[in-house]
Amino acid sequence: MNTQQKLEILADAAKYDASCASSGARRSGNGKGVGHSDGTGICHSYTPDGRCVSLLKILLTNFCTYDCIFCVNRISSDIQRARFTPEEVVKLTLDFYKRNYIEGLFLSSGIIQSPDYTMEQLIHVAKALRTEHHFGGYIHLKAIPGASELLIDQAGLFADRLSANIELPTQQDLVQLAPEKKTTVIESTMNKIALRKDEADEDRRKLPSAPKFATAGQSTQMVIGATPATDREILTTATHLYGQYKLRRIYYTGFSPYPAADARLPLKPTPMMREHRLYQSDWLMRFYGFNAAELTSEENPSLSLTEDPKTTWAKLHPEFFPVDVNAAPRESLLRVPGIGYRNVERILSIRKYHLFLLDDLKKLRVRIKSALPYLITIDHAPRQQPSTHESQLTTQLDLFASVSALTGSI
Repeated sequence: MNTQQKLEILADAAKYDASCASSGARRSGNGKGVGHSDGTGICHSYTPDGRCVSLLKILLTNFCTYDCIFCVNRISSDIQRARFTPEEVVKLTLDFYKRNYIEGLFLSSGIIQSPDYTMEQLIHVAKALRTEHHFGGYIHLKAIPGASELLIDQAGLFADRLSANIELPTQQDLVQLAPEKKTTVIESTMNKIALRKDEADEDRRKLPSAPKFATAGQSTQMVIGATPATDREILTTATHLYGQYKLRRIYYTGFSPYPAADARLPLKPTPMMREHRLYQSDWLMRFYGFNAAELTSEENPSLSLTEDPKTTWAKLHPEFFPVDVNAAPRESLLRVPGIGYRNVERILSIRKYHLFLLDDLKKLRVRIKSALPYLITIDHAPRQQPSTHESQLTTQLDLFASVSALTGSI
């Protein structure tokens, strides 16, 4: 099998891993080799057939000793297998970069022989690119759960970002669909990365020339819809991972059925809208001050597919609104539907010198239709919704006013 044939197989096999964004990586060209990363994300280039290419996103191999039911690359899967040598990946990366096809490398792998052996192979690629070819572009390596701490340390010295996939929302889900994997092992790897990065950052504060470690942090991926886990359980797990291991991102990938799949898996794909709502909720938790318990409840553990979670929360909490754009604190403005995180910062800055009218919000491209019922400006105050008691009293007065004084009839 030649390199082109391997590439077709292993690039296609890598498409199921979505945790490959590059934001936050800064690496300057050193004048000796090629490439740099500017911290704002990977630049995109376009092939003649219109495809957008940014990262060389491949597996080192789709051979795997694990039998995860939801994974098309599992050991019991009847698919065509291939395996790159580390040298082939290095050559591909450099050739594609010099042709302006890519700005970096995302490298993952099935588990071959053992977690340590697999991790060694991935590190071999990154080390050769950095030390032999002085490659300054972005590199994202998959951190293999269960790999030794020494190997994790080495990986972080050459990679801009590491990611150990949590795979499924709960340990019970792993027991059902990925019996060889354990939440404790995966989180242990995340913890090694978090601790090592904290140490490296502290060293660099004291001595700027100290070695960098995974400057773009770590991320993870969670498959949703393959098990009955609710959105509430998914967001609770996400809250734990963000708080405990300082993840930069969690990627939610809807399960997609494939031919000859196990009978325990669902027959229909996860709705794209469910994936979208989870990303919206994730954003609300990271930047808007919400927590998982506010976005779902025991009675309604699923996010609405017809309404964004911020609007759902606003409708359930009328006592919080309306919010005065010209006086409310940041925390209150962040909860108004239709006003994004950046626009909140702009409002706080502008209102020091100028009181807001509705037209001013339109100029900031606030989603006025969504925001109108929940905010106050100089020229707008939403109609207050009457309480239940007030509604009953109004109804009684209306009835009394409609009684005829002559007959007593209504």
